[in-house]
Amino acid sequence: MYKAGDVRVEKRDDPKIIESTDAVVRLTATCICGSDLWPYRGIEPVDHTAMGHEYVGVVEEVGSDVKNVKVGDFVVGSFVISDNTCEICRSGYQSGCVHREFVAQTVGTQAEKARIPHADGTLVATPGHPDPELIPSLLAASDVLGTGWYGAVAAGAGPGKTVAVVGDGAVGLMAVLAAKQLGAERIIAMSRHPERQELARFYGATDIVEERGDDGVAKIKEITGGLGAHSVVEAVGTQESTMQAIGATRPGGHMGFVGVNYDVAIPGMELFLAGIHTEGGPAPVRRFLPDLIQLIWDRRIDPGKVFDLTLPLDQAAEGYKAMDERRATKVLLTL
Repeated sequence: MYKAGDVRVEKRDDPKIIESTDAVVRLTATCICGSDLWPYRGIEPVDHTAMGHEYVGVVEEVGSDVKNVKVGDFVVGSFVISDNTCEICRSGYQSGCVHREFVAQTVGTQAEKARIPHADGTLVATPGHPDPELIPSLLAASDVLGTGWYGAVAAGAGPGKTVAVVGDGAVGLMAVLAAKQLGAERIIAMSRHPERQELARFYGATDIVEERGDDGVAKIKEITGGLGAHSVVEAVGTQESTMQAIGATRPGGHMGFVGVNYDVAIPGMELFLAGIHTEGGPAPVRRFLPDLIQLIWDRRIDPGKVFDLTLPLDQAAEGYKAMDERRATKVLLTL
């Protein structure tokens, strides 16, 4: 991305092993994330930046210290580099690893190949080479599925719980899927878009709420007997969505926030009086990857349906435009 709104596909040198813990992966598929729209819209700085952070592919080369993956393995990688051995990683928060590096705007995986640092801690091999129809779902596991899953876990979704999901983008839809898999009794998807409502219901939503802001909070309260939801996932990152999520969470309930939240200011007294648990931030996708890969491999979940536009990599600029204009929920780029 040269600058806001200016995406170009160009040749660059093939990546090479630099550190003994690196791997080079030939990508099979990649995609465009909603968070890629922040620099596209000028909210994050960007200057001739390599884009992309979601990726699956085949290992082509490994450094001398790489033990967990080997040449020829099909792998899924997290959007955050982690060693998976430090104290933070061992506690399940690999996105806060002491060696943390964000793949976005550094490695750049909207490409044919990528060098992945700390390959042993970042990449997870699949049980074999996947059938082509599984690739979109495995790609979703690299970020949006893992992020939505973390949002649902952070929100305490589980049996007997009412879960509300604020946001009907890819992450929100994956939070609906996760809440269903975690056994939630009732799942409320907040959405105004018919095609996304349909997908939310496919993934397990029992109720749809179209209202936003204070009206959205009031509707959640109405549905839940005036109490609010036990578990709320905030999957947008705006001021309105954040306050809506806080307001929709019942006292003592849990809010998981996974929307990238620029310029959100929470009034202290509103948070204080809400009396809720909060957890969120960059999702520790690596914590969930082995289990998510197995669920996909066993065809128990189908997160790949979240991709509603597929383009070749050389048409990435059109993919960005389609997502920016909300003509696509999530764009898969083929290689």
